[in-house]
Amino acid sequence: MAKCIMVQGTMSGAGKSLLVTALCRIFRQDGLRVAPFKSQNMALNSYITRDGLEMGRAQVAQAEAAGREPDVRMNPILLKPSSDTGSQLIVNGRVRGQYAARDYFAMKKTLIPDILQAYHSLAAENDVIVIEGAGSPAEINLKADDIVNMGLAAMVNAPVLLVGDIDRGGVFAQLYGTIALLEEAERARIVGTVINKFRGDVSLLEPGLQMLREKTGIPVLGVVPYGRWDIDDEDSLAPRLAHTRAERPVDIAVIRLPHISNFTDFAPLESHPALGVRYVSAAQQLGTPDLVILPGTKSTVDDLLWLRSSGLEAAILKLAAGDTPLLGVCGGYQMLGNTICDPEGVEAKGTVAGLGLLPCDTVFSPQKTRTRMQARVLAQPFTGAELDGYEIHMGRTKRTGGEPFCRLHTGAEDGAVQDNVFGTYLHGLFDSGSLTDRLAAWLLAKKGLPADHFHMPDHTAYKEEQYDRLAAGVRAALNMKAIYRAMEDYHHE
Repeated sequence: MAKCIMVQGTMSGAGKSLLVTALCRIFRQDGLRVAPFKSQNMALNSYITRDGLEMGRAQVAQAEAAGREPDVRMNPILLKPSSDTGSQLIVNGRVRGQYAARDYFAMKKTLIPDILQAYHSLAAENDVIVIEGAGSPAEINLKADDIVNMGLAAMVNAPVLLVGDIDRGGVFAQLYGTIALLEEAERARIVGTVINKFRGDVSLLEPGLQMLREKTGIPVLGVVPYGRWDIDDEDSLAPRLAHTRAERPVDIAVIRLPHISNFTDFAPLESHPALGVRYVSAAQQLGTPDLVILPGTKSTVDDLLWLRSSGLEAAILKLAAGDTPLLGVCGGYQMLGNTICDPEGVEAKGTVAGLGLLPCDTVFSPQKTRTRMQARVLAQPFTGAELDGYEIHMGRTKRTGGEPFCRLHTGAEDGAVQDNVFGTYLHGLFDSGSLTDRLAAWLLAKKGLPADHFHMPDHTAYKEEQYDRLAAGVRAALNMKAIYRAMEDYHHE
């Protein structure tokens, strides 16, 4: 049975996901077979495994860092928010239903068998499991029914690292306050604290570190520097969504929809030296980009109505009339069509008009499409680009004119193209690099700039380099001997 270490945080966005990713890489480098695990994840960035199951994107990055194929057991419970008070519940990769927050909290303990089965089956196949918590273990209104922080740590007897984010300020209060709100048995599980995202001279922190050690009786096992590591982000707290300026030759504006999902689709574009990717949430921010992207969304109708009321729809239509290229992915593709019909009330019963830029119509249904797909692009000027992506969506879209965007390996056609407007259901369409190269060359040529001055790195090699850089930075900052010792001690209890 595998040893384990759990990373919990003082808040959402403290850096738990990144630290788990780093530890997965470090243990792999040390010759161990390692897997990540997060019992319950709440995120709109998700992924389809090779066996057609859905899991959180953060655990996919962690699996990649560990050198493992993403496996739904690494994230048995996924919540995809569809409103401020409700989420779609996905258990072991399959949709279980739509739940209001209160209803989910009332039933979530019934999911413990699913969580433990996933964990123990992974533990039987690995040397180490690196577990990620969620939010904060000191959310005292939620602790009684906890299945993701100290509740899970007790179930699997995991030692805990508690991470605080100094970049937001008040890190000593974060760590001390969190520990103070825990029960004695929970405090005893914390084998060390970690301060994350530090900038400056670590020696200046020493008086604070000493006081923290004295007040809590828990050692500080590391101060991790603020690093510019390009690792896929998990949710709406992602720093990349704050990028509002494009400082490269080509300006790409991604519309930051209220329920934006799978924005990791555009990470490969950000690594291209010619492409500047920025995120836009207001009409006055849009300007005159070289390409507008409508991304995926968990709530297509709500976000379409927001687009309309915010003035962004009118601004996008004006750009399209002036020959600015548009690309819609998944929910963004649905928005670009003529109509969205929801006869069964999957989102909002009735029919709404789309932007009318693509000759297609969408009909929602309760059945969710979850599948990995390879495809070859048919659309000019990207003809021949090879794609390896996945579909996650509710409903079907029928093209009534124009041309298809690509042909799937099954022989079916996907998406629609009309003039300079493109739409597709395929997430991960830029991951192979084939479409990225063609897109960059086309957009550069439209501006009279030579494409051969810009060289796109191999995306897989680039990600591997980023995982290695992250691991090197975190290994240098953490007391890994103490972490190994804690895992050993708890393993023999």
